[in-house]
Amino acid sequence: MSQKFEMVAKTLKGLEEVLAEELRTLGAENVEPGCRMVSFEGDLAMMYRANLCCRTALSILRPIYKFIASDPDTLYEMVKEYDWGGVLTLGKTFSIDTTSHSNEFTHSRFVTYRVKDAIVDWFKDRFGPDKRPGVRLSDADVMLNVHIDGTRVTLSLNSSGESLHKRGWRVAQTDAPINEVLAAGIILKSGWRGDCPFIDPMCGSGTFLIEAALIAAGIKPGSYRETWPFSQWRDWDPELFESVLHEGEEPREIPFKIYGSDISPKAIDIAERNVLSAGVDEYINLKVRSIQQWEEAPMAGTPGVIITNPPYGERIKPEDLEGLYRTMGTKFKRVFCGYHSWVISSNDDCLTH
Repeated sequence: MSQKFEMVAKTLKGLEEVLAEELRTLGAENVEPGCRMVSFEGDLAMMYRANLCCRTALSILRPIYKFIASDPDTLYEMVKEYDWGGVLTLGKTFSIDTTSHSNEFTHSRFVTYRVKDAIVDWFKDRFGPDKRPGVRLSDADVMLNVHIDGTRVTLSLNSSGESLHKRGWRVAQTDAPINEVLAAGIILKSGWRGDCPFIDPMCGSGTFLIEAALIAAGIKPGSYRETWPFSQWRDWDPELFESVLHEGEEPREIPFKIYGSDISPKAIDIAERNVLSAGVDEYINLKVRSIQQWEEAPMAGTPGVIITNPPYGERIKPEDLEGLYRTMGTKFKRVFCGYHSWVISSNDDCLTH
């Protein structure tokens, strides 16, 4: 029977329950949502599955060592006590990412240095003063995460590497595209699963459209990645990973189209490139048009879902912004009667329109 262990999935604030439900559906055990994270348990296959399948996770951490430290010297000594030979070898490189919520450890960079020194000294003590694994700021073989809460210290292996919101399909972007994890989380919170038309009338680089297609077709968001940090770990099981990767590999049929439009031809060109890169062009219909030019909803008589991220006030005059929201309100009521709409905005006054 495969050995089970503790894991932590990090996410954005507000998506904890969505991620928890994703993990339960994937078969995780003892799932507990927290603040910007969800703890859970599972085996090696579950760790691979969480990385490949979770749409709202930023990273999957595997805690390996927990202790109490109230000052930097104790931190150093406790880290040095750990058997780092089970995690690293002299030929590997490592990096350290630190998060600290502590009155005792107020500078995360200093914590990083002390942890690095302790690990390096562990190897020097055993193999000689010139023998040590290398330290790299990026693309390291082994990525360590240090989390300090008060005096409680947790050292974890980062199994995801680069943030999971970087799916691998994006080849171009407009200004300030929405984070893929946030986009997927909003779609999942809306309840849309491909069972009605989906529209983003101000689609920009196409993030909502592509994430919607991945959700409806059941395509793993991690399937675009070519390398994973856990392939450098001692318990790496390539056959198990391949079996998880190919679980439910055939995309589901989507009975309804996903529609995207934008007033900018450049944005639509960028969205088309991203859609093709993601391999979901058969599901998505793109067109250059403004919100004002929507005169009828696709598939009349079949209400759907609108999710959109309108322009913010930085590059548009306040009066134009109000006009845009008035137009949106009019179109939603007259053209998209019966639809559910989800609009991202920080402007309460505009939302009244």
